[in-house]
Amino acid sequence: MALAGPSSALLSSSSSACLRRLNPLLLSAACRRPAWGQRRAARRFCSAIASEADVFNSPEVAKSFDFANEERIYKWWESQGFFKPNFDRGGDPFVVPMPPPNVTGSLHMGHAMFVTLEDIMVRYFRMKGRPALWIPGTDHAGIATQLVVEKMLAAEGVKRTDLTREEFTKKVWEWKEKYGGTITNQIRRLGASCDWSREHFTLDEQLSRAVVEAFIRLHDKGLIYQGSYLVNWSPNLQTAVSDLEVEYSEEPGNLYFIKYRVAGGTRDDFLTIATTRPETVFGDVAIAVNPEDKRYAQHVGKLAIVPLTCGRHVPIIADRYVDPEFGTGVLKISPGHDHNDYHIARKLGLPILNVMNKDGTLNDVAGLYSGMDRFEAREKLWSDLVETNLAVKKEPYTLRVPRSQRGGEVIEPLISKQWFVTMEPLAEKALRAVEEGQLTILPERFEKIYNHWLTNIKDWCISRQLWWGHRIPVWYIVGKKCEEDYIVARTKEEAFAKAQEKYGKSVEIYQDPDVLDTWFSSALWPFSTLGWPDLSKEDYKHFYPSTVLETGHDILFFWVARMVMMGIEFTGSVPFSYVYLHGLIRDSEGRKMSKTLGNVIDPLDTIKDYGTDALRFTLSLGTAGQDLNLSTERLASNKAFTNKLWNAGKFLLQNLPDRSDVSAWDFLLANKFDTEASLQKLPLPECWVVTGLHELIDRVSTSYDKFFFGDAAREIYDFFWADFADWYIEASKTRLYHSGDKLAAATAQSVLLYVFENILKLLHPFMPFVTEELWQAFPFRKQALMVTPWPTTDLPKDLRSIKRFQNLQSLIRGIRNVRAEYTVEPAKRISASVVATADVLDYVSKEKQVLALLSKLDVQNVHFTESAPGDANQSVHIVADEGLEAYLPLADMVDVSEEVKRLSKRLSKMQSEYDALVARLNSQTFVEKAPEEIVRGVREKASEAEEKISLTKNRLAFLQSTVST
Repeated sequence: MALAGPSSALLSSSSSACLRRLNPLLLSAACRRPAWGQRRAARRFCSAIASEADVFNSPEVAKSFDFANEERIYKWWESQGFFKPNFDRGGDPFVVPMPPPNVTGSLHMGHAMFVTLEDIMVRYFRMKGRPALWIPGTDHAGIATQLVVEKMLAAEGVKRTDLTREEFTKKVWEWKEKYGGTITNQIRRLGASCDWSREHFTLDEQLSRAVVEAFIRLHDKGLIYQGSYLVNWSPNLQTAVSDLEVEYSEEPGNLYFIKYRVAGGTRDDFLTIATTRPETVFGDVAIAVNPEDKRYAQHVGKLAIVPLTCGRHVPIIADRYVDPEFGTGVLKISPGHDHNDYHIARKLGLPILNVMNKDGTLNDVAGLYSGMDRFEAREKLWSDLVETNLAVKKEPYTLRVPRSQRGGEVIEPLISKQWFVTMEPLAEKALRAVEEGQLTILPERFEKIYNHWLTNIKDWCISRQLWWGHRIPVWYIVGKKCEEDYIVARTKEEAFAKAQEKYGKSVEIYQDPDVLDTWFSSALWPFSTLGWPDLSKEDYKHFYPSTVLETGHDILFFWVARMVMMGIEFTGSVPFSYVYLHGLIRDSEGRKMSKTLGNVIDPLDTIKDYGTDALRFTLSLGTAGQDLNLSTERLASNKAFTNKLWNAGKFLLQNLPDRSDVSAWDFLLANKFDTEASLQKLPLPECWVVTGLHELIDRVSTSYDKFFFGDAAREIYDFFWADFADWYIEASKTRLYHSGDKLAAATAQSVLLYVFENILKLLHPFMPFVTEELWQAFPFRKQALMVTPWPTTDLPKDLRSIKRFQNLQSLIRGIRNVRAEYTVEPAKRISASVVATADVLDYVSKEKQVLALLSKLDVQNVHFTESAPGDANQSVHIVADEGLEAYLPLADMVDVSEEVKRLSKRLSKMQSEYDALVARLNSQTFVEKAPEEIVRGVREKASEAEEKISLTKNRLAFLQSTVST
């Protein structure tokens, strides 16, 4: 319906009542309408879709948005089935597999970050009409969960080894059923709109079947093998652990300098080696120097005697790996206990000696030190080296110590028999996926890291010595060697049948006691959760491959790359089109959050204090791949943003027709301003704000599509606060409270509703709770906001209105600045003469009411002219823009004589302060002896004072000239 046309809505009694709210700035207090709270205290606008559920509050009856209502809104969304993919509007599915948090986990800011970003994606594309599926679930977290249950049992006086494997795993399942839902309930609290009917657990039946199938297929292709290799060993946990479960910390230690005598030489013929781990000398198989190091060239090819080993000889070799600058430039090669030494030994064909038992004690290779704890042996061995004159010195040294992420103990590089996956052929396909554009990594710079890791990939140790996890589907034959005779099968029954076929009916078998690395099942997550290996599953056919994998950049190798490799290997497709990587969350000073520093910010406490929306909005403002510094100041600022939205909604509800006035609401809701004609008919402020909204929709939609969420959030924030709230809402009051123009009021109502509704739509993915509550507060809601269609892009824009309203804003700002400069009382109305060219006056004069209200001018004494007024020399002159000026009579603003006295007194004081600063700077003693930052500070103060004096003199001269005039 065109705004210029007649409408019964505009003439209805309720509309008239709504429009008879007079501008309090123009009329006396006696004429003002009663307070809204007195007039409509019981009135509520509530959507028909939600009224029966009594879910939502309205800004009309609630002072602010109640965070406690978030859980009620969430349950309502879930009960309505909004989290399930909807194919009604067609479109390609948008699928996001949630990174499964550990079942032992409790919500931290890292979880809050991924939930926020993934929910933003899913809500946006759901509103865009795509069937959106966000697949939730949890990881069985082998080591972490087993540790938790072992500690629980220990509190009861029970050790794991007191139980059978079956009894222990039963205890773990009982714990999981009781406590395993904690993390998912907390994720719900963040507003995660994932389809909980499709929730998975990595040890559930479907995913366990996928894990076994994947193992068998890789083994059948010769990509899984068993062997003894160097791994990260946890002596306390008694298992191999992945690189991700090893954390390095800088700790004080020592660098030990030890003599290695040269065989056949004199007592003074020795090499000095610096090591941080003298207990590993028993595992030395060679001594290495750099081939360019002339200090030791004469020793290369000879033999050295390993200390305290009863004369065991090892070769002295040359290798470019040795750093001549570290220590003495001589390196002992202990391949059984150092990853770098291990690779050198493999390259050169050196033997490998293991001197450590799996509990961290030294074994028989260590001779007299056998059975001693590794750290105890270190001290004893050094003491013996000193006694035998083989110790040179011991220096303090900062060590980079590998510690177990779970248990905290020092990890030991150890040779251990494990199962491995050959990674190179899998990595080649994953590299090609990025090269050929099948997979896009965001930010793009992480492609280099991805490529580097896959290019230099090592075989993957997939076995763990635990009881909780996916049991390796391998069975051994009793009485046969494990390395030679084993059977890979999907079930025990299948394994037994195979064994009988090969070894006879009397054969006995037993299963490998190890479980698979947790990351093995996680690598299958994008397709195992959709039904693989059953390719007939509807979910697999509809939703695989998925669209986006969002996670922290720190697990790009350990999880993301492995999912890509496994996805291509087992499905023939890259499992997702995009990888979006977020950074870490740090404190306000950029430090990593830790309990030790006491700087951990708890998401649930944050939600209680600031609301979920403020937390989500704050987290979304980061840049992809970069760490985000989080502070309570940022959270408080975005809590204020939530309140600003709420108050804007309150203002609209107070100034829109009664809910009972259906015809008025039909008129308001029909105006979409989606044609050039409808936009051109709008007055300047309305045309400006609608054009700004249409530009915003385009920019924000583009940012969403490109995953530039921080840019989208800032754009919406700035438009809502700076344009809509600070300017248009204020301008609209001249229409709403003006008694003589019903059409102008109805137009403003339409624009207010249209713009605010679209702001709520644009903001909903970031701040789902407050936007849904506000949306439901308005009448005639046909849908929940979260399933309402996204705003249309490429809507008409009047760019001329942008420039024109900017000119008006410049004029208003100029007048406001002058008022502040002359400390005019806020309530005082002043007169003004606006001077401009005819075409500028044409549009500025039409907005006389807006100019007067926002500049606090006396509307009866605002004049528009093409030439300067007669009292120009007694007025403050403002140049707002080329062709637009204003003159403000001084007499309206201040008592000129009194202002001259005030400024003269102020100038005298400023001059005295300036002279004192200059005197200090002219003192050679002060300049030479005072700290540099103090001198610099005095210079800056003097410069600022000089500038203020100049401005005050100019203003004083101007005032004195007006007095003389």
